[in-house]
Amino acid sequence: MKKVTYEKRARIANDVMNYIYKYIDTNINIDELSLELNISKFHLHRIFKDEFGKNIYESIKSIRLEKAANLLITNKFSTITDISKMTGYSSQTSFLRAFKQRFNMTPKEWKNGGYKDYSNKIVEKISLSSDFLDFSNIEPTIVKMPEMKGYYIRHQGYDKSIKQTWAKLQTWIYTNDIKSYKQMALHHDNPIITPLDECQYIAIAVLEDEENLKDLSLPTLVIPKGIYAKFRLRGIYGDVIKLIQWVYHCWLIKSGYETTTNPSYTIYEKNHFLSSDGEFLLDFYLPIKYV
Repeated sequence: MKKVTYEKRARIANDVMNYIYKYIDTNINIDELSLELNISKFHLHRIFKDEFGKNIYESIKSIRLEKAANLLITNKFSTITDISKMTGYSSQTSFLRAFKQRFNMTPKEWKNGGYKDYSNKIVEKISLSSDFLDFSNIEPTIVKMPEMKGYYIRHQGYDKSIKQTWAKLQTWIYTNDIKSYKQMALHHDNPIITPLDECQYIAIAVLEDEENLKDLSLPTLVIPKGIYAKFRLRGIYGDVIKLIQWVYHCWLIKSGYETTTNPSYTIYEKNHFLSSDGEFLLDFYLPIKYV
């Protein structure tokens, strides 16, 4: 595939995903979106599936249900009907059916503690030990983050094979002799409630200077600006998902904030997928809004 075509297709797929996140609480009209992007609906669906591995409607459903799963835990004063409307469902009946099909329990059962068992089963698959990690001494910083542009490689799955994707991105960085950049990971899916092999993980390099790039083969995406709670952590493989679980299921519930539909992301000061000792030092950014 020609470079210009690949970049154009990647940009279209990312534009669609950003549109879904922005309008997830509405009745998303793919016909209108295809007109807005000046591309046929057929090609829009094909490009999106090539890039993300699932069709647009599957992605919309998945994002809606992830948001609903989080809101059921954090929104103490919202009814199940309220949450079904907030996540774009036209009726409570269709929401109940979709939620039970996805999580094998009703929204009420999930809200009353079912989410803990569901999440624990996923986290156990990736954690190297059953040791309890106490995050209660972590005090997040509330920050306003700017919009950022990054060069990226997309990875399907949330497991140790992510190391291969980071090695490829590092090779691209060396090829371009890039000295100053940030290593980021964008989480399009929440790994504590999404099957690990279905998670979309994106390894990103955010450059300070793009003037002398020799190899422009990688596509770019835009990380949205917003208000984030920033959590700093040092650890090894398997600790990040435990932090994410604590953030969503402990800190967020008591915080007085709600999360938004923007994806969370990580900025590495030390990347365990690239470091020789397997340790990391990172900041995890959770998108929030005040309620």
